[in-house]
Amino acid sequence: MSKLNSTLEAPQFARRMGFLDRALAEAGRAVRVLDGSVQAGRTNPAGPRKSLTDEAEVLTPAEQKHAAGLMRVNHVGEICAQALYRGQALFCRDAPIKAVLHQAAAEEVDHLVWCRDRLNELNSRPSLLNPLWYVGSFSLGVLASRAGVPKNLGFMAETERQVEQHLDRHLADLPPADGRSRSIVTQMRDDEISHRTTAETHGAQKLPRPLRGAMRLMSKVMTTTAYRI
Repeated sequence: MSKLNSTLEAPQFARRMGFLDRALAEAGRAVRVLDGSVQAGRTNPAGPRKSLTDEAEVLTPAEQKHAAGLMRVNHVGEICAQALYRGQALFCRDAPIKAVLHQAAAEEVDHLVWCRDRLNELNSRPSLLNPLWYVGSFSLGVLASRAGVPKNLGFMAETERQVEQHLDRHLADLPPADGRSRSIVTQMRDDEISHRTTAETHGAQKLPRPLRGAMRLMSKVMTTTAYRI
């Protein structure tokens, strides 16, 4: 009987250990995202900076501060994207869809690094509330992953649709002379469009209007806060 119990308990133990391994891996990933040690896989679309004094001569102090606020908001958006997609993939049992989520997360790492680099160039810093944004977004991603593949992808598609609109507004709002930030945001927007169409191609289900509205409200709170803090 003891051998039988051991045989029955072995798969359960393996599943628990497998989940523990994934949880530890996600915790390690979160630390790397938050401390800025992750590396981009693609070259920064703004290219190498020519001189430390170039932009100080072009952007006024007010323009530099405004550009930094916008890029801090974009950096927070990428913190949230990392957490969201990793959470969405955590309980997804469809291997191809899980790969789609991980690929999107990998491309969002590029955005994350580019935005942080630009903040450094503007003599600014990321949001002080990034750990809070990460935990909240990861939790939302986990909930989405439990809702089934069509709704999980629907959440991804709606997120990217709202991010596209947000980035379009930033392109219109950035100081005209800030070509470096504009190059980064343009590439980010193009990638978000690609993520949205990928989710739709794989069967994303449109989310109910109240949920879409709630997502916009949460985004508004995040962007307003991150611009300053």
